[in-house]
Amino acid sequence: MSHVIGIDLGGSKIALGLVNPRDEIIARRRIDTESEAGLGSVIERIAVEIEALQAGRRVDAVGIGAPGPVDHVSGDLLTLVNLPGISNSPFRRALQERISLPVALDHDAKVAALGEFHFGAGSGRESMIYIVIGTGVGAAIIYQGRLIYGESNSAGESGHMTVDPNGHRCHCGSRGCLETYTSGPALAKHYTAATGEAISGAEVGKRALDDDEIARALLRAAGRALGVAIASLAMTLNIELFVIGGGVVQAGDLLLDAARSSLKDYAFPAVSARIQVRASTMGEDAPILGAAWLARRQLTGDF
Repeated sequence: MSHVIGIDLGGSKIALGLVNPRDEIIARRRIDTESEAGLGSVIERIAVEIEALQAGRRVDAVGIGAPGPVDHVSGDLLTLVNLPGISNSPFRRALQERISLPVALDHDAKVAALGEFHFGAGSGRESMIYIVIGTGVGAAIIYQGRLIYGESNSAGESGHMTVDPNGHRCHCGSRGCLETYTSGPALAKHYTAATGEAISGAEVGKRALDDDEIARALLRAAGRALGVAIASLAMTLNIELFVIGGGVVQAGDLLLDAARSSLKDYAFPAVSARIQVRASTMGEDAPILGAAWLARRQLTGDF
C-alpha cells in the first residue's frame, strides 16, 4: 500500500493528515476553512497543504469528509447552510483537477464512521451504527462492512428521528426530534431556559461533570432520548454495536449510561441484552483515517 491523505473539511477548519501504509497519521496540517472566499480559494489552499504534506513522498490518493448534504457518487457538495461559499459546487472534481490525484468524497459522519469501524471502537465487527452528536446529530450505518446510503442517499438522518411526539419543536419543522435533546445548541438552550445563564453546549457538559445538577439532569435527559433512538434503530436493523462520537460524548457515562438504561424500555429484552453502546475511541482522528480508508478504496474501486 501507499501513502494517502485524509481531509476533514469542517465549517471553521480543515484538518489534513498524511497516512502511511500502516494506517498511521505521520504528519498533520490544519487551516481555517474561510469558505466565504469561494471554491477556488478553498481548493487552492487545500492543494498547498497537500503539497506540503507530500514533502517528497509518493501520495496516491486523497479522501475527504465534508458536511452534508453531499453526492458521494459525483463528489459534489450540495446546499450547505454553514458553508455558502462552496455550496452547490463540484468540489471533488475541482480538487482532483488541481492536484492531479484521485479524490474520494463523502459525508463527514460516514467518513468518521469508517475511521471508527476500521481502526477504533468498531474494529473487528461486521456491522455498526455510528451516531455523532455535536452542533447537530448525524449517523452512519455500516452493515457487513459496507455503508448503507438508502435509495436517495439520506440513510442515517437519526438526528430527526422522533423520540417524543409531544417534545420540543425542532428547526426542521417536526417535534421531539433526537437533536432537540442531545445537540450542543439544544443543551445550551435548555440550560439557559432553566437558569437564565447563556452558556455553550460544551460548557453544559463540563458543568455536568463538575456536579452542576441542572446540567447533569439535561445530560441524563439527552441520554434517555438517545436510548429511545438506539432502541428503534436496533429493532429495525438488528445491528448491535452503537458508537457515539462528537463533543457531547465527552460527558461519558453520564450520557451513555442513561442511554443504556433507556433503550431497555423500548426494545425487546432479547434485542436490548445484545446492544453495546460505546464512546468513540478515535476522536478527531476518526474522520482523517476514515477519509484515508476511502482514498485507498478510490484506487481499487472496492467500496
